[in-house]
Amino acid sequence: MRSSVLFLSFVTLCCTAMAAHADDSKATKDEAVAFVKKAIEELKAKGPTETFADIMNKSGPYIKGDLYLTAYDTTGKCLAHGQNPVLVGHDLMALKDIDGTPFIQERIEMGLTKQSFWQSYKYMDPITHTVSPKDAYCEKFDTTLICGGVYH
Repeated sequence: MRSSVLFLSFVTLCCTAMAAHADDSKATKDEAVAFVKKAIEELKAKGPTETFADIMNKSGPYIKGDLYLTAYDTTGKCLAHGQNPVLVGHDLMALKDIDGTPFIQERIEMGLTKQSFWQSYKYMDPITHTVSPKDAYCEKFDTTLICGGVYH
């Protein structure tokens, strides 16, 4: 009996530790805003080549847990993607989420009229590998939109 109680206590402790670690990998909205603002400052100071390389660097300053950045021009062309470099160079205006929302087109349209904004859509969470609701913060500099989001 005592060994069963010890075993269950151990399992509970392990599950609690795993849940705490999983929560650590979930980005906050404040972190997303800070990442985007930092990348915009880098873009202004160092230009697109270095900034986009940093956005796509898996061990770089713009990837933490499930938080990563993306960059697009105002035509919907992907300039940098922190999780899926295959998308870089492609026109993603027609890309739709699981609900059929053309979220890149929506993002570009918002970026043409706003300096910064939040956008909601569904996308693949890089930690859980499931499609989840996501809120992305986007900010525009010149003709570039840089976005980073949080999964729910």
